[in-house]
Amino acid sequence: MSSENPESSIPPNQTMDRPASLGTSAQPFVQSAEANWERQILSDLVKSNLKEQQASRRWKVGLRLGWLLFWLVVLWQVFSHNQTSSSITKPHTALVNIKGEIADGADASAENVVASMRAALEDSGSQALILLINSPGGSPVQAGIINDEIVRLKALHQKPIYAVVEESCASAAYYIAAATDKIYVDKASIVGSIGVLMDGFGFTGLMDKLGVERRLMTAGENKGFLDPFSPQTEAQRKHAQFMLNDIHSQFIAVVKKGRGDRLKEAPGMFSGLFWTGQQAVELGLADELASLDQVARDVVKAEELVDYSRHDNVAERLVKRFGAAMGEGAWKAMRSATAIR
Repeated sequence: MSSENPESSIPPNQTMDRPASLGTSAQPFVQSAEANWERQILSDLVKSNLKEQQASRRWKVGLRLGWLLFWLVVLWQVFSHNQTSSSITKPHTALVNIKGEIADGADASAENVVASMRAALEDSGSQALILLINSPGGSPVQAGIINDEIVRLKALHQKPIYAVVEESCASAAYYIAAATDKIYVDKASIVGSIGVLMDGFGFTGLMDKLGVERRLMTAGENKGFLDPFSPQTEAQRKHAQFMLNDIHSQFIAVVKKGRGDRLKEAPGMFSGLFWTGQQAVELGLADELASLDQVARDVVKAEELVDYSRHDNVAERLVKRFGAAMGEGAWKAMRSATAIR
């Protein structure tokens, strides 16, 4: 048998042409793959950019709609709240709450209480007004405004105004109650505290021990006399005490005028002391022991109670704070614009 080399039958040029033929056909394929890869990246980038733009637009639209909804709710709350129905004409006992601290901006501010009392007494169906009091006191100014308005409204509407005390009716709260026709208390209520105070702190001794120097500059020798980090002179102390005595005298005069002959003056009555409801009745600081429902049922003879109390709701507080912030910003901007440079 004869054997032949297989490769000897293949022409040399053909064996050399095969690799060259394969390399030539693969080059367009590689270029096409690279082009497709670049197009895919560009397409992905464009799609990603479009998605971000769409998301941004949706966020802006949603935010604007959210703010619009917020302000619509705020306006609705402001205009709709505390509008006790003017259609209430059947006989009832009007109620206004005075609870917590009596201060500007609080629920028991003169603004809120006076507005509530006016609405209550202007209703033709209200037979009388009860002030339901549970307060430790507060601002003599706010209490004085309410006291004066009680006197005016009683004469204007010819309807009785009563005070019903829950836990406490002290200091500025009693200043208000003294103007009512009668004061009803629970036997354990806290009543009185007819006095005035001004409190604060002084840190001058501590600052000396710590080696801290207070640098306060004023125009006017008494401008900083309430500064807790500055010493108080005897003249300043006397001036502050004079002011307190003057306000105390006003308080006493209001109580005597309001209570009249019912008041049985006793030592310490105007010293800032307070008493139980039972003791207050004995001293003439209150009239009788009775609850809110008892007064409405047995005294006013109109058992149904209608609450006219006005309170700042969340929306109004937000509006006030927003307005205060805007005002502060405008003030700072004005100061910055007019500053000496």
